[in-house]
Amino acid sequence: MIKIGFIDYYLDEWHANNYPAWIREASGGEMVVAYAYGMIKSPISGMTTEQWCEKYGIEKCETIEEVIEKSDVLTVLSPDNCEMHEELCQMPLRSGKPVYVDKTFAPDKATAVRIMELAEKHGTPCYSTSALRFAEEYKAIDCDGILMINSWGPGNFDTYSVHQLEPIVMLMKGKAKRVLCNKGQKWLNMTVEFEDGRVATLSQMEAGAPFMMNICSVKGNKVVNVQSDFFKAFIKELVSFYRTGIVPVPHEETVEIMAIREKGLLALETPGEWVYL
Repeated sequence: MIKIGFIDYYLDEWHANNYPAWIREASGGEMVVAYAYGMIKSPISGMTTEQWCEKYGIEKCETIEEVIEKSDVLTVLSPDNCEMHEELCQMPLRSGKPVYVDKTFAPDKATAVRIMELAEKHGTPCYSTSALRFAEEYKAIDCDGILMINSWGPGNFDTYSVHQLEPIVMLMKGKAKRVLCNKGQKWLNMTVEFEDGRVATLSQMEAGAPFMMNICSVKGNKVVNVQSDFFKAFIKELVSFYRTGIVPVPHEETVEIMAIREKGLLALETPGEWVYL
């Protein structure tokens, strides 16, 4: 039995509430979330760490050190408060035990670099990703020859842009040069120009939209409509990481995604003007 420890800013959130059952199912019962630490009670529901642990049958730990000591592998959550990841990761990434850090990884590129360097310094296998990276529809895409991507999806930029930026960076396989944003009531559009001149656009509709892409390639155009269970695929990859310690997402890509997101937030403050990375 592989015992997983949760480390979170507050535990009563969608990821923490669903991951334990999904992991148990995906691992065939080989893995179980056994320990958990929450820094504060939920500012949304008011549920305390003790109440959450009692509800989900998970042992409460008083400190992050206790979680690390008792667990075989670790999950740092805080999916909606990426500004807490650097603090929450300090001890886990010194442990040498496999660590998954939930999306969004970091508030800016500099923080992302520091977190990754900490893991590398201590030989700790770690990664972060949007679950969208593992959507079945992306596996069939030939990345060679992609000229332009038009992507769209739901939500606000701060919390949900990573779900489009992750596959954009994965498929474009390049370095971004600059970003430009336009926005209106409950929508935004961001253009990302890469160093080689190729372009990707990201559109978000806060009221909801499917995750879709139109990919322009030298080999023709392709429309991608994500309908597969990408969270199930993500959990399958997470279970594999905990078994093997093999990191499925390059650190360089995660840092690049956070760099684009950081400049995207700045570009939203000056619509119609390029912001350089």
